[in-house]
Amino acid sequence: MVSSVLAPVQQRGREALQRLGLPTRKQEAWRLTDLKRLEAVHALPLIGADSESDWPQPPQSGLRLLLGADPHPLEGVELPTGIKALSRDEIELLLGRATDHCSCSKDWPVELNKSCSRQVLALQISGKAPPLELVIAASGSGMLATRVLLILEPKAELELLQVFQAKDGVAHSHLCEILLGEESQLHHGLVSMGDGSSSLLTTLAIQQEPRSHYALSSFVQGSLLARIEPRIVQLRGQAFTSLKGLAVAGDEQQIGVHSAMRFDGPEGELDQLQKSLVSGKSHTIFNGSIQVPKEAQRTNAAQLSRNLMLSSRARVDTKPELEIIADDVKCAHGATVSQLQEDELFYLRSRGITEMEATALLLNGYCQEVIDQLPANAERWQLSRRMHDVLMTST
Repeated sequence: MVSSVLAPVQQRGREALQRLGLPTRKQEAWRLTDLKRLEAVHALPLIGADSESDWPQPPQSGLRLLLGADPHPLEGVELPTGIKALSRDEIELLLGRATDHCSCSKDWPVELNKSCSRQVLALQISGKAPPLELVIAASGSGMLATRVLLILEPKAELELLQVFQAKDGVAHSHLCEILLGEESQLHHGLVSMGDGSSSLLTTLAIQQEPRSHYALSSFVQGSLLARIEPRIVQLRGQAFTSLKGLAVAGDEQQIGVHSAMRFDGPEGELDQLQKSLVSGKSHTIFNGSIQVPKEAQRTNAAQLSRNLMLSSRARVDTKPELEIIADDVKCAHGATVSQLQEDELFYLRSRGITEMEATALLLNGYCQEVIDQLPANAERWQLSRRMHDVLMTST
């Protein structure tokens, strides 16, 4: 059943999708995306979430919530100190504010989620809250749509881990809006694990007030089609943003990361690293947009895209977009596409390590740089072992 708060939102989303139609290659943002796969996702029926199966135990000092199932994820849950459910009036007031400020409220993936989401998890964080883990898991031929609204009060601190699990052709549509108050801190981890047949469309709309600190670390693997869109705006500057991402694609999978960072005030900072590892006939896309208007003087932004190819049939597209109007800034960007270094392999093999083990060891080191940035609770999902199995298969 659709919640009464989302019923009018869902109707507007459906009307918007009818006007927009499916994206086309004439639209620059979609030029490289496999639109046939996107069309297949759009045609899927809606389904509910899977129940807990072989998941690790919930964090001992934190809270785990399951999204996408009935009843509402907060029903029967006693929230710990520092985490409060928003009231209906608060949800109606704040829902959509971050997507509006991030200029993505009319984007196709956002409208798709609006048209499908039946409930919203809306929380307010104050003080130093315990870690929060959101699990979104589904299987079967259908689409699971989930939505989150998170408000961090001034000086609040939170470690948030979102885990997507998908198998048997399921598709995830997810929209997460986060409003960070002054001097608040959010360590945000996003982990997506699929079986190679799943899809993921997720938009993260982040609004930062001065002196707030937002750190996003993402790990996406096993998606036939994935499109991750972090949209961040520093409303009045003087904030810090860190984006660290890893996309691992094999077979004929396609994973795209389309980030947009806008500084609407002075003395803002960005540290961004996006890595990809491609094998088989897979394809990764990175499109990183940075906007520095005139009022964003003394901005310090660094963006780096690093890509490792294990197959001559794989494909990597990386496209930085820097729009700088301010004249007192430090903005740097770079992109590399490379293969494993023969001298490094030779060094390891000369010490008795087999070629397959040496390759997996180097690839693990390449991936671990981002995995280590995830919240501490992420390792309970055995990401390192999962990556080892994936890399041994790729070599």
